[in-house]
Amino acid sequence: MELKLIGAKDQKQSNIDVSDDLFNREYNESLVHQVVTSYLSNARSATRAQKGRSEVAKSTRKPWRQKGTGRARAGMASSPIWRGGGKIFPNSPDENYRKKINKKMYRAGMSVILSQLIRDGRLLVIDTLSADTHKTKSFVNQLNSLGLKEVVIVTGELDSNLYLSSRNVPHVYVTEVQNVDPVSLVKFEKALFTVDGIRKIEELLA
Repeated sequence: MELKLIGAKDQKQSNIDVSDDLFNREYNESLVHQVVTSYLSNARSATRAQKGRSEVAKSTRKPWRQKGTGRARAGMASSPIWRGGGKIFPNSPDENYRKKINKKMYRAGMSVILSQLIRDGRLLVIDTLSADTHKTKSFVNQLNSLGLKEVVIVTGELDSNLYLSSRNVPHVYVTEVQNVDPVSLVKFEKALFTVDGIRKIEELLA
C-alpha cells in the first residue's frame, strides 16, 4: 500500500510504499487491549506499603469478654474491621504488577494500532524532520506549518536539537523508533513518522 507524504515538494515523490502486512491489518480490539494494559502494568512501580493485622501497633489482648456485655464479639483491636486496624489485603513494596506478553503478540498489536491509525487518518508521514536550533519557537513554527498540535513524532534517529526544542511544548512527544510505545500511539491525536522511522519500524515489527 501507499502512504502520502505531507509537505512533499516534488509531486512525483509524494507517496511512499509500505508493507501491507504491517500497515493494513484488520483491527483486533482484544489484542490492542492486551498490549496496552501489559505496557501500563509493566511500567508500574510498587511504591505503596500498607500494614496487615500482624504489623499494626495494637495489643493482641481481647478487648472485652466474649459474652455478657451486649456488644459484638471482638478478638483484638488490630482486626481489619476496626478503625486503626490492619488492612485485609495490604499493598506491599515487593508486589509484582508485570504482565507477560509474547513478542509475536506485541508486534502484531503494534501493527494493528498502526493500521487503525492509517484508517482513521491519524498517521502522517514526512520525508524528514529536523531542527537547526534548540529554540522552541522554531519548532512550534514547524508544527504550525504542518497544522499539528497534539502529536507523537517518531524518527529513525533522535536529533538532539529536535528533542531540546520540543520538550517544553505541551501535548508533543518526540521519540525514536526503538522507544515508541503503544500507549503514546493510541493517546495522541496524530502520529507523525519520518520516512526513516517508517523503514525502521518495518524492520522491527517484521
